[in-house]
Amino acid sequence: MRAKIASRTPVPPSRPAPPPRAVAVLAVSLLLLVGLPGGAAPAALAGTDRPHWEWPLSPRPAVVGAYRPPAQRWLSGHRGVDLAAAPGQEVRSPSAGTVSFSGTVVDRGVITVTTAEGRRISMEPVAQQLPRGTRVSAGQRIAVRDEQAVHEPCGTCLHWGVREGEEYVNPLLFVGDLRPSVLLPVPEHLK
Repeated sequence: MRAKIASRTPVPPSRPAPPPRAVAVLAVSLLLLVGLPGGAAPAALAGTDRPHWEWPLSPRPAVVGAYRPPAQRWLSGHRGVDLAAAPGQEVRSPSAGTVSFSGTVVDRGVITVTTAEGRRISMEPVAQQLPRGTRVSAGQRIAVRDEQAVHEPCGTCLHWGVREGEEYVNPLLFVGDLRPSVLLPVPEHLK
């Protein structure tokens, strides 16, 4: 008869659990980084000087096409957002500025407003645009959604893009609440 030999797996020494306060700080940090739109956590946390703009359509439209920047400037991507719009709906300037372009690009009407800070706000496809050189205020009608044009893949949506210098940025950063978050004290039972 063979004797059974009890095998004992070595058990590593246990480590103490991290203090609840450290867990809470880590959780809040992750929420701040992951919870911000478009992966914009570093810019938003750095206290950017981005102003708060108005939506270009009223009432506040649904976003039907997300901002998807390309990995490299020359690659394809979606350099703006698509907003649900009705044919003929008024398009308003999100910010005060000057109409710097008003015309046709390929087969669709485009309007661009340049802000005092140099940001360029473009929308397409539009019709009945204000002429180049017109000064506009935030919320002012600058065009209408072209009734005939189709914007792929969403049909009658309005494409809204914003450039800072030569870089495209997510337009939603300008209509979101970018004020810093106020962190509440950690409750005593979590310390």
